[in-house]
Amino acid sequence: MFFRRKKSGGHAYLQIVENRWDKGKVRQRVIATLGRLDKLVDSDQLDRLLVSGSRFSEKLAVLWAHQKAEAPVLRRVSIGPDLLFRRLWRDLGVDEVLEEVLADRGFEFPVERAVYLTVLHRLFVSGSDRRAEHWRRDFHIPGSEDLKLHHLYRTMAWLGSPLADDAQWGSTGFSPRCEKDRIEEKLFARRRDLFTPLQVVFFDTTSMYFEGEGGSELGRYGKSKDHRPDRKQLVAGAILDGNGTPVCSEIWPGNTADVKTLLPLVDRLRARFGVGEVCVVCDRGMISKKTIEELERRNMKYILGARMRAQSEVKRDVLGRGGSFEEVRGPREKAKDPSPLKVKEVFVSDRRYVLCLNEEQARKDAADREAILAGLKDALKHGSKSLVGNKGYRRFLKSSGSFMIDTAKVKAEARYDGKWVLRTNLDLPTKDVALRYKELWMVEDTFRTMKSILDTRPIFHKCDETIRGHVFCSFLALALQKELRQRLNARGLGTVVEWDRLKRDLVALEEVEHDFNGKTFVVRTETVGDCGRALQAVGAAMPPTVRLKETG
Repeated sequence: MFFRRKKSGGHAYLQIVENRWDKGKVRQRVIATLGRLDKLVDSDQLDRLLVSGSRFSEKLAVLWAHQKAEAPVLRRVSIGPDLLFRRLWRDLGVDEVLEEVLADRGFEFPVERAVYLTVLHRLFVSGSDRRAEHWRRDFHIPGSEDLKLHHLYRTMAWLGSPLADDAQWGSTGFSPRCEKDRIEEKLFARRRDLFTPLQVVFFDTTSMYFEGEGGSELGRYGKSKDHRPDRKQLVAGAILDGNGTPVCSEIWPGNTADVKTLLPLVDRLRARFGVGEVCVVCDRGMISKKTIEELERRNMKYILGARMRAQSEVKRDVLGRGGSFEEVRGPREKAKDPSPLKVKEVFVSDRRYVLCLNEEQARKDAADREAILAGLKDALKHGSKSLVGNKGYRRFLKSSGSFMIDTAKVKAEARYDGKWVLRTNLDLPTKDVALRYKELWMVEDTFRTMKSILDTRPIFHKCDETIRGHVFCSFLALALQKELRQRLNARGLGTVVEWDRLKRDLVALEEVEHDFNGKTFVVRTETVGDCGRALQAVGAAMPPTVRLKETG
């Protein structure tokens, strides 16, 4: 039976209706018409009726007392984060892979739950493992109730511990095979049965600094992308497949140059994932003459960003080559449309380059330069020598007894407006090379996510093993978030649901335990904001609004 609102003669009436089975069909029968709905509400008769009926339903009485804040609260926990990501965790098979890898280990605590707790914490507030152990107390995370801080430390150490000597195939001098590698390989194998093989990989690196010494091998001083040259750091790399899905993570000592990681990484990928032909897509920081020569010698495919200002061949022969551009994408009609793109193929001897142009970005670059020059002209009137300390000004200055604007430098800089240059040995059409390289920005976005949303840095661990485990948990968090984004996109919600807002909405979904008539009831709060849509997108089932808590 249920209430039904029935319109008649310009008024709405409240009815009690039941469904019944009649001759193979479901038919509805009106049991009673209670009266005009507006009069029932205004006179409080409906409220009194519901309260009177609640005497015969403990769950309804509990819900009523909860809404009136009249039932004693025993405990309140957030259930949204686990409800959403538990489903993704299981769908990706992370729980099964961890249990498989752990099958021959004798840990006296649930390691899989410790990894899950750390990853979930990394997604929502990040911070150290010490903070994760405290954060857990306000959240419903089944199986983690008895975990202590030392369990989390031991879990990180296990994830980052090197494998036996006979299992070190594919390792490098600065990157041994560890337990986390086995997990990555098994996760990839599960996905590979359903999706295309690993033929295109996107690769990028970043640095992360330490609070402390940073391990015996990993903690080194190097070129800091965090602008913290005073701190020891590590270099972390992420590899994504052609769909932008994280495949694996790599970690190197903090003084490792990017160009030194590329070739060993490719060999390592082939050994770890059984990959045949791979096309490597990297940004300008990865390219060097020696690297390209070695890739060519190995007959490997690549798309590499070229340094337009630093490489004379690019500056002279590629940017200076005449000829028309081919339009790949025209001007935007809507703000969310892809950015405009034109391409031009240039051969220098047998070396293939692709010159790309975004006219929208070119206009922005020109406007930014004009703003700098306007400020520079105004500053020159005051004759301030402090101009030399301003990088934006200094590149357009020349000195001949006094400072003045170098018009030749201004003209030369305009050649680069809205342009970037690629070097490749692929036989793909020119426009496809450019579009494939633009997908590399997925990796850069992944690192922005790792740094700003997951806040992996700084790292407090002091042992190489726990450091590797710490970074690997961020990798798993990225994989979960990527899967969530794909499912939201499939429902047309990718640009609607914002991550920061969704986090708040998920945390707001709670279960509240009440003491009522000597029994403990659990009441689930209503979903707010984007919470309900996200849970539907991943197929997570909502718990009942009210339930009696089981004891024993």
